Amino acid sequence: MKALVFDGSLHLEEINLPQPRQDEALIRVKLAGICNTDLEITKGYMDFSGVLGHEFVGVVDLCSDETLIGKRVVGEINVACGSCEYCMNGMKKHCSDLSVIGINNRDGCFAEFVVLPIDNLHLIPETVPDEEATFVEPLAAAYHVFESVWVKPSSMVLIIGDGKLGLLISMAASSLGIEHTMVGRHPERFAMLDSNVNTISSEGQPDLKSCYDIVIEATGNEQGMALALSAVKPAGTIVLKSTYSHIPNVDLSRVAVNELKIVGSRCGRFEDAIRFLEKKSVKPVQLIDRIFPFDNALEAFDYAPGHLKVLLRM
Repeated sequence: MKALVFDGSLHLEEINLPQPRQDEALIRVKLAGICNTDLEITKGYMDFSGVLGHEFVGVVDLCSDETLIGKRVVGEINVACGSCEYCMNGMKKHCSDLSVIGINNRDGCFAEFVVLPIDNLHLIPETVPDEEATFVEPLAAAYHVFESVWVKPSSMVLIIGDGKLGLLISMAASSLGIEHTMVGRHPERFAMLDSNVNTISSEGQPDLKSCYDIVIEATGNEQGMALALSAVKPAGTIVLKSTYSHIPNVDLSRVAVNELKIVGSRCGRFEDAIRFLEKKSVKPVQLIDRIFPFDNALEAFDYAPGHLKVLLRM
C-alpha cells in the first residue's frame, strides 16, 4: 500500500499492508488531517520514524467483529497495554507502555490503510460528513479542557492563540455556554467564532494584567506562556494545551508568588466530540484551508505551515 513515511526525510513509499490481530481492525482511510504535531515530527519531535498521521476517518475493511465491516469510523490515537497500573485505574492514555499512532512506536493514518484495536474505534453518524469527522480527535482534546478545570458562571476565561487548537477550544466553549475572550495574532480568523466571543488582537501588546480566573495557553510558544502568566489572577489557573519543544524562558516565580495552578490537558473523549458534531453545535469545517489528493502529500506538507486545516484525501 502507499504510505507517507518519515525516517529522517518525508516521502511516499510502497509498504506492506498491515495485518490486524484478533483484537484489531484494518481500516481503509478516506480522509486525514495534517496536525502541527505532524509538522513538528518532521523536525525531529518525538524522534519518530514510520508512517505519520493520527487524525482520520475511514471504513472498516477487515475485523473479527463482522458487524463493524463497512462501517465508517474514527479511532482514538492512544494504544494502551491494558494491564499496567494506569490502565487498571482507567487512565489508559497514561499507560506505562503506551504507543500512539503516527507519533510514538506505531504507524499512523497517512496511508491507504491503518490498523487499530477494535476498542479504539468509534462509529460516525451518517449526518456527520467525512470532513467534519476528521476533527473528532482535536475537537475531543478541545472539550477536554473544560473537564480539566471547573468553570464557574462568574469565571473570567481567556484563550491565548488563534491557531487550529485555540479556535476549536473557543468553539467548544461557546457550545457549552462558557463566556470567554480570545487573544490572537490573526484578527481575520475571529469571524469564525461565535458572535458573543470577546476578541483581542495581540499585535498591540494588549494590557491583560491579572484579569482572568482561567487562562488557556494554546500557542506552545514563550510569548503565549508569558502572556498567560501576566493575564491570570492570583490563585488562578493556567491550562497548558500545547506542547513545548524546549523549556520556555519565562519567569516561573509568579507561579509560587501568586499561588497559581498549572493544569496539563491532553486527549479527550471522542464521544463528546461526535455528539456535538452530530448536534451541529460546532462547525469546524470552516477551518479547512485546502484538501490535497494523497499523491500530493509532500506538497500538502509544504503548504500546511501558516495555514489552518489541511486534509489529505486517500
